[in-house]
Amino acid sequence: MIKTALVTGAAKGIGRTIALTLAQQGFDVAVHYHRSETAAQQTVQDVRAHQVQAIALPADVSQPQAVQTLVDTVVDKLGGLSVVVNNVGNYFKKPIDEMTIAEWHEILDTNLNATFYVTQAALPHLKAAGWGRIINLGFAGAQNLVARTQITPYAIAKTGVILYTKALAKQLASHRITANVVAPGVVETSVSQPVTQIPIGRMATVAEVARVIDFLIAPEAGYYTGQVIEVAGGWNL
Repeated sequence: MIKTALVTGAAKGIGRTIALTLAQQGFDVAVHYHRSETAAQQTVQDVRAHQVQAIALPADVSQPQAVQTLVDTVVDKLGGLSVVVNNVGNYFKKPIDEMTIAEWHEILDTNLNATFYVTQAALPHLKAAGWGRIINLGFAGAQNLVARTQITPYAIAKTGVILYTKALAKQLASHRITANVVAPGVVETSVSQPVTQIPIGRMATVAEVARVIDFLIAPEAGYYTGQVIEVAGGWNL
């Protein structure tokens, strides 16, 4: 069984912890980054400490051709691909009536479009592997269609990620490929940290987010697909 994973935005934060979690399960890991080369190289070294292969690869995943090159390089250097974790996604808070066209596109491109580009490029390789796991990062409450005036494009993008993931899950089930969304709430690395709104009373750790992914990549998790699993401590209920 091919055990090779691509994690986007894996230089730091949640992505780095996910990469290390995959390494602990025996996966070779492609550590994607955009600008954080030094951090990505450190993550590669830490992944290799688990006696697996690891490479750091730069790409602007909002650009389809760059994504195709990224995925092709992963397959060429690591010998295949069976797990894709779409972790990249820019975030900022700004009233919708003050948002520029460029800012709107940045949020949609890095969250929704990048998820499509990476997954679309990876699918032939997941099918060739005979099994696969697609895990897309969302955010808690994105499936609730309520007004979010400070993060409108982000909410739209992440809701789109959920719908896209569900379609993938239905389409790919016969190929032994699952697709799920892991939806963090307020994490220790989050830009916005409204801790008082969290019923459990604290932020999630990056390890708690990675633990869900650890479950979803397991061979015995092949029946779990099309799901949104929140790691939010009751936030946004």
